[in-house]
Amino acid sequence: MLMKPEKVVIALRKIHETAVVHPGARIGKDVEIGPYAVIGEHVLIDDGTKIGAHVVIDGWTSIGKNCEIFPSASIGSEPQDLKFRGEKSYVFIGDNTKIREFATVNRATGEGEETRVGSNCLLQAYTHVAHNCVVGNHVIMSNAATLAGHVTVEDRVVIGGLAGVHQFVKIGRNAMIGGLTKIVQDVPPFVIVDGHPAKVSGLNSVGMSRAGIGAPSRSLIKKAYKLLYRSGLSLAQAIAMIEQEVDSCEEVEHFLRFLRNAERGICRGRKASGD
Repeated sequence: MLMKPEKVVIALRKIHETAVVHPGARIGKDVEIGPYAVIGEHVLIDDGTKIGAHVVIDGWTSIGKNCEIFPSASIGSEPQDLKFRGEKSYVFIGDNTKIREFATVNRATGEGEETRVGSNCLLQAYTHVAHNCVVGNHVIMSNAATLAGHVTVEDRVVIGGLAGVHQFVKIGRNAMIGGLTKIVQDVPPFVIVDGHPAKVSGLNSVGMSRAGIGAPSRSLIKKAYKLLYRSGLSLAQAIAMIEQEVDSCEEVEHFLRFLRNAERGICRGRKASGD
């Protein structure tokens, strides 16, 4: 005898009997939901995603395909923001992202606003992504790294353990943030930042190479970097000099675009050379 359709769906989804899944939640195929997890009314979980024990997913939250949410993570809960008034806002998590134990991703403040984490990211244990943050693809946040509200993190950034990022800061792509670092100004693409206060200590050459950025482009970025951090020029002067002295490529253009739009100033460099 054929099974009833609803039993087939439950079997495909592998929902533990102690999990609390709201009837309005949309659950894809081959989704696993572990013991005592709680899934809210407006949640969407796409195909192949695994939800661990005691995970809470609430609010208007969408989780992509083949993600893995480890025990006791909290996603889509109300923002830790005194301006929040219960408005409808969102969390979006991309595909193939892993969110480890006790991590928190809060939904946005502001009607219709969103918090977004991209695809192929790793958010390790106790990390925090606050309201209205935008996190790109292939981002790694090490244990207990935290983002305050409205932070933007571009693709392929690595943030070290226990690092704290101030609200509204932007971190450029392929940057690396050292553990315990306090970030209060924008971090340009392709650099390594460390310390308290944070200082730029060099280029993330290994990260650029691993990201497939070729040697010619890396050489041009190094030239632009030295004009910005080793020439003694102001930010505006360095931008003008890079435009004149450095040949164009996609990475240089992105570097310049980031510098032109830095609203909080940029992390400055250490005096020591050796790049």
